[in-house]
Amino acid sequence: MYSIEWRLLFILLEILTNLLPLLPISASITGHHSNPQFPCQLRQHQSYPFCNTSLPISARAQSLVSLLTPSEKIQQLSNNASQIERLGIPAYEWWSESLHGIATNGPGVSFNGSIPSATSFPQVLVMAASFNRSLWFTVASAIAVEARAMYNVGQAGLTFWAPNINIFRDPRWGRGQETPGEDPMVAAAYAIEYVKGFQGENKQDRFGEKRVLKGSDDEDGDSGKLLLSACCKHLTAYDLEKWENFTRYTFNAVISQQDLEETYQPPFRSCVEEGRASCLMCSYNAVNGVPSCASKALLQKARSDWGFKGYITSDCDAVATIFEFQQYANSPEDAVADALKAGVDINCGTYMLRNTQSALEQGKIREEDIDRALFNLFSVQLRLGLFNGDLLKGHLGKLGPQDVCSPEHRKLALEAAKQGVVLLKNDKKFLPLKKNRFASLAVIGPTANDSINLGGGYSGVPCNPTSFVEGFKAYTQKISYAAGCLDIPCDSDSGFTAAIHLARKADVAIVVAGLDSSQETEDLDRVSLLLPGKQMDLISVIVQASKRPVVLILMGGGPIDVSFAKNDPRIASILWVGYPGETGGQALAEVIFGKFNPGGKLPMTWYPESFTNVPMNDMRMRPDPSSGYPGRTYRFYTGNTVYEFGHGLSYTNYTYNFLSVPTKLSLLASSVVVGSNNNMPHERADGLDSIRIDEVATCDALKFYAHISVINNGDMDGSHVVMLFSRVPATFTGAPQKQLIGFDRVHTVTHRATETSILVDPCKHLSVVNEQGTRVLPLGAHTLMLEGLEHSVSIEI
Repeated sequence: MYSIEWRLLFILLEILTNLLPLLPISASITGHHSNPQFPCQLRQHQSYPFCNTSLPISARAQSLVSLLTPSEKIQQLSNNASQIERLGIPAYEWWSESLHGIATNGPGVSFNGSIPSATSFPQVLVMAASFNRSLWFTVASAIAVEARAMYNVGQAGLTFWAPNINIFRDPRWGRGQETPGEDPMVAAAYAIEYVKGFQGENKQDRFGEKRVLKGSDDEDGDSGKLLLSACCKHLTAYDLEKWENFTRYTFNAVISQQDLEETYQPPFRSCVEEGRASCLMCSYNAVNGVPSCASKALLQKARSDWGFKGYITSDCDAVATIFEFQQYANSPEDAVADALKAGVDINCGTYMLRNTQSALEQGKIREEDIDRALFNLFSVQLRLGLFNGDLLKGHLGKLGPQDVCSPEHRKLALEAAKQGVVLLKNDKKFLPLKKNRFASLAVIGPTANDSINLGGGYSGVPCNPTSFVEGFKAYTQKISYAAGCLDIPCDSDSGFTAAIHLARKADVAIVVAGLDSSQETEDLDRVSLLLPGKQMDLISVIVQASKRPVVLILMGGGPIDVSFAKNDPRIASILWVGYPGETGGQALAEVIFGKFNPGGKLPMTWYPESFTNVPMNDMRMRPDPSSGYPGRTYRFYTGNTVYEFGHGLSYTNYTYNFLSVPTKLSLLASSVVVGSNNNMPHERADGLDSIRIDEVATCDALKFYAHISVINNGDMDGSHVVMLFSRVPATFTGAPQKQLIGFDRVHTVTHRATETSILVDPCKHLSVVNEQGTRVLPLGAHTLMLEGLEHSVSIEI
């Protein structure tokens, strides 16, 4: 068996191979601006059944598969699918990226053309902090417009590998910034909105035409037309890059069935069932000994239990890791067979291209296994309209450079950035600063005047990025800037003197600190939760030199232990901006100077540095007092926090009332499916009855709205996030300490009440998963919690 070093080199070479601009292959469909070519466009090819738009998609896909030779079939099993010249089918690049704007990570996207840039929206974690479903949908829809415009000029594909909906389980994870945070319910909600917005469901386009793209044109139910294809990744429990001797390529995530069903899988299930994603990506890691891309239990469950209709791609090159890294398979051919039989349809990389033929010859797979994969792939391409002739003839073909980096999209990016800013601390209402009240402003920090790193991971080329220093210039012209540290690692204090000098002279000092890709990114986890290098020392000397209390701005995705700043009265205000995207400078300035009232909430727990003693490879969510294991995320973590999940201040203050919430819910006998043994289908759990959700015939009768009043008691209007939590009856052990069951972002007017309603489905929101991995609804008194208020709802049979 190969050494770890050799296998790592193998994978890196494999990935680099995919990143090469293979122009002879990819220029046909995605590079059609100079010589458009589409399947079924030329008359000599239009007689093929797969070109007949009156036939069901399933029939067209089956017809196409039947026409291919075994060699031609194998050449379709890569992200860079080869052309089929005799059938008039150009090559196609499946791999494009669109996490928070069109990104450069995949070979399907190029900014070398008539579209040199695309709108860079805030990183996903920042948008998650807005807790605003409609914002998520609208941003995804805007990204889709730009993606389709770039496709039209040959600079992108139609299949994009986003969103990343893994749970931000450990604060050290380098890719946590790409996710919607630590809560499964929030991650699921984000997945639904992103996929619906991006794929074009119920989208009003710029031509005023409402394209209801859901539904079907054949008997397959969910195989309706697609504007674009979104891909929920990485299935599943992928949240470790490189920690000690563990890497994402070799890691085996040992997970209980309880944690799997309760925490890791809900976002993916919602992505499929409610978002109707047309793609899933399986991850590098193994789950309980089986590589995700070789796991029938994971991949087939998506189709059989969740109703997934789409294609499944491997991460790059996760099929190779089945043999080369995980050593789960005995040969490359076995790895290909394991992946195909588990349900993988396409390999990002060349591993299947190089090993599928020998797998066939050795009898490890049958041609039918390949046919099944191709049916799924071609079905998605057919839904995208790739086999309907010239795609530039329709109204979507009119999208072009004028629709990318538009004023509307920049305005939306600004709104998303502002809604995602989290005010962590604001002693004595130091913020907002009054415009022109202070004569001078000192802005200090290595990224304060940097517009390059505002987007974080999986960014593209931004349209017109604005640094923080540039943003402040709209409010005061007397700005001085010093980096303080050469860069984020801040290994030297050689720049401290200049920064101290500016801080002494200025009326107000603002320090921008935190993280960037040198600390957290793909293939790089953090080892510490403290600020890197000498950043803490820089803040300390500025605090000592400044005339007034200091404002601290924190960049980065991962939580940072800033206990020293939280407890220091000389640091009046702390704001987390994450990676705010290209409008970050303007967004921060509008918050600092009070044009916008901050309302963001943390989508993840901020842990103290002591949490780094917890092994990153321990996947358990629940605490273990016997070993000192503290558990993970706000639902189970029992240790101290720096800032809690959901923390976020405002320039005003709010009070709440429950206006209308039931006190009792009854499970009528007619709504319960009695088991075959004719016993009541509920089980004892520590003295408290519960009922299995799968034995409730319908939950509709139990659903209710929690009607809530939010009173703005301050002197500023502002949007505010309402977060409704629940706690199961105290006698039910092993349940979360509390869990988020609903949220809404509402606009409030000063000294007035605003009403909102949150739908509660007890079977979904008040249930828990037992140790066997079965979702149950505890009977008895459940507690609803709203910013200090509590309301009891009793569930009875």
